[in-house]
Amino acid sequence: MKTHWLRNFVLGLVGAVVIALGLSIFTVSSATTSFSYSVTDLGTLGGSFSRAYGINDKGQVVGCATTTSGSLHAFLWSNGTLQDLGTLGGSYSQAHGINNTGQVVGVAGTSSGFTHAFLWHKGTMKDLGILGGNNSHANRINNIGQVVGGAQSSSGTYHAFLWEKGKMKDLGTLVGNSSIANEILLRGNSTIANGINNTGQVVGSGRSRGGTSHAFLWEKGKMKYLDTLGGLNILAISINNRGQVVGSGRSRSGTAHAFLWEKGKRKDLGTLGGNFSIANYINNRGQVVGEADTSSGFSQPFIWVNGRMRDLNSLIPTNSGWKLIYANAIDKKGQIVGLGSFNGQNRAFLLTPT
Repeated sequence: MKTHWLRNFVLGLVGAVVIALGLSIFTVSSATTSFSYSVTDLGTLGGSFSRAYGINDKGQVVGCATTTSGSLHAFLWSNGTLQDLGTLGGSYSQAHGINNTGQVVGVAGTSSGFTHAFLWHKGTMKDLGILGGNNSHANRINNIGQVVGGAQSSSGTYHAFLWEKGKMKDLGTLVGNSSIANEILLRGNSTIANGINNTGQVVGSGRSRGGTSHAFLWEKGKMKYLDTLGGLNILAISINNRGQVVGSGRSRSGTAHAFLWEKGKRKDLGTLGGNFSIANYINNRGQVVGEADTSSGFSQPFIWVNGRMRDLNSLIPTNSGWKLIYANAIDKKGQIVGLGSFNGQNRAFLLTPT
């Protein structure tokens, strides 16, 4: 997987529609911080590929992996065991988020050939439905069981939704005709969106009539712009329980930088020497993970902590066998999950502070 793919996709997208066990140890040191990680290969479901998207505060990880037949299925990794979560009757599924009670959300193929948002708990996968169209997807779930995602309306546009108590609620749109509350890039859709915290605040991005993307915050039944960020084409991707929001925003000069937004103020998290960065997740301690370009133009996964962005790959011994590609989520203990190349194969990883 080429590291330039994410940068090129996001920069194009925000200007258009927004909607096994392999261990190695590395140490990070600064004047105020010293810590180290172990790197764990989470394995596959019999195939050669896996990717992790979410982690809860118990260290349970969710994502997707190929089976022996080559199909891509959602997984739950817990205490060293990788479990296949199945599908909704089709051949495909991905898990995007997990809460502290072990409830998992994602997207799965149905027997009719469409893809629907699902909620999995204790061995049962539940179809969360649609908003009048054919497809939907769920991306994050908070600890009280509220789910956010995107679903097609009867007109074919995607709308952000909040699912709770068995019902999918349309959160509406911004000035334009489409919005999504979703955390990841969904294949086949020109949309990006995000997450939900335990107080029910939802963040995402939508398209205005002018064709630019705008970040939104939805709470207490109202959707509002986060355009105090300044610039054009803002992606709000994750929110923690303190109301801190992270994502990426493209300025009028054309560069996109990861940001941390809090109480109406935006902090530019910078890059690793290049022009592009994107923040994928923020935990309740204010630690941020994402990807950023280096001065050579290559994208690398990063952790931002104590005001400093660190290249995760620069912290791994050269003989570890790992090349980290994406950092997708971080829990309260600082454990990070994502996608890396381990001895030449793309695998889900778990970084655990030691």
